[in-house]
Amino acid sequence: MKFFILFSLFFNVLLSSTLNLSMGSSPSRINPILSNDSASSQISQWIFNGLLKYDKDGNPTVDLASSYEFETPTKLIIKIKKGVLWHDGVEVTSKDVIFTYEKIIDPKVYVSFRSNFNEVESVKALDKYTVEIIFKKPYFKALVTWMVSLLPEHILKDEENLMTSKFNKKPIGTGPYKLKEFKNNADIELIANDDYFEGRPKIDKILYKFIPDTNTSFLFLKQKKLDVGGLTPLQYERQIDKKFKEDFKIIEQPSLAYSYLGFNLRDKKFQNKKLRQAIAYATNRKEMIDILYFGHGEICDGPFAPSSFVFDEKFKPYRYDLEKAKKLLKELGYDENNPFSFEVITNTGNPIRANAAQILQYQLKKANIHMNIRVMEWQAFLNTIVTPRKFEAILLGWSTTLMPDAYALWHSNSDKLGRFNLVGYRNEKIDALIDKGSGTVDREKFAKIYKEIYSTIADDLPYLFLYIPNSISVVNSQIKNIEPSVIGIMHNQKDWIKP
Repeated sequence: MKFFILFSLFFNVLLSSTLNLSMGSSPSRINPILSNDSASSQISQWIFNGLLKYDKDGNPTVDLASSYEFETPTKLIIKIKKGVLWHDGVEVTSKDVIFTYEKIIDPKVYVSFRSNFNEVESVKALDKYTVEIIFKKPYFKALVTWMVSLLPEHILKDEENLMTSKFNKKPIGTGPYKLKEFKNNADIELIANDDYFEGRPKIDKILYKFIPDTNTSFLFLKQKKLDVGGLTPLQYERQIDKKFKEDFKIIEQPSLAYSYLGFNLRDKKFQNKKLRQAIAYATNRKEMIDILYFGHGEICDGPFAPSSFVFDEKFKPYRYDLEKAKKLLKELGYDENNPFSFEVITNTGNPIRANAAQILQYQLKKANIHMNIRVMEWQAFLNTIVTPRKFEAILLGWSTTLMPDAYALWHSNSDKLGRFNLVGYRNEKIDALIDKGSGTVDREKFAKIYKEIYSTIADDLPYLFLYIPNSISVVNSQIKNIEPSVIGIMHNQKDWIKP
């Protein structure tokens, strides 16, 4: 009998499947409300769940919740699924929602996204599985706010200091995987949760290999020691072979980030829209993408991603037209004898951005626009150029989100020191639309408002929006049920099958 049990255990180990991933740094706190670094967030996503989440198309849907409803524009009722268990076997209830909310707003707990809850007036348990959330006013991010992962009240209710709690190294969640063990600067192993409320994951283990060096990570990928990874365009085009393409499925899609040339609109040089249009027409952004990313990217025309539900597909974008650029410049009094000139400043440590500046310089010169380039160390760039707004133009990038918020970059109130309206864009129409959108909980009405914001800003050209690089992911070709999505390839990982 003893031999049979040992044989069964050995046989099960042989049959168990492992998903091999990599991480470049150690997690600091595996706690969803304290996970501020990418490594902590990576691990936390497998262990915890929120009431709501995004579906594969980027629309809000239920997670731990069974349903949600706005009874009024300021009253949100969320019902929790019955029978969902924490990893220690205790059931999830409305007490966990209240506890998580109280910890998020607790001044003794450092939570980077606390401001997301500024519009919450109160959170109350109506019964064991029902929560009532009252907002101070209709809030367009109401559903996104409750995508935050929950904490177990029964484990942490008597914890004196959540910041230093042992829980942050030995977390108990509701997610598809449990943490087996955590050590700093070492591999991290996650094991499948047999009682996961959406069904046990088909892959038994996830092993995060601690690989601080990106070159080593790429080498491990080529040696098939990793199942999932990312490629740069250079690696894709020059550093992988036919065998690699057989071993891995390559999934390419636009990232949620863009680069831009920002014009300081406080400077009289750039206050004439015709001048900004001339620069737009003189810039061959397709050529930039071909040179910088070997074609693995797309032209950016406005502040929201083409995959976003607020992208305005009716907007007619500016495209490369050198003659039109010269014509506009001539109307403004500029020609080869009197060229328009300006300085662009960007940062070191980003070779693609520095190369983009040189390509821009070359292209604009064809239209008799002289662009001088200054490259500075990042902190010096922020402290002496960006923060005090001492520039004519800057070359930077921005990451977008699935739920767009135009306030930070485009509202006049954000044109202040310490805020992100760096170029001094002021438009009363945009301010009114942003304010209107912020009080809209109906997704279709919000989309209509934000499409108008998109087309207005894209036409105004406070930035010359440049390009959106592609994200290139690779997955072991033996793994089945891969389903690319706007929220990433991992969204349905529990359904992946690895022989």
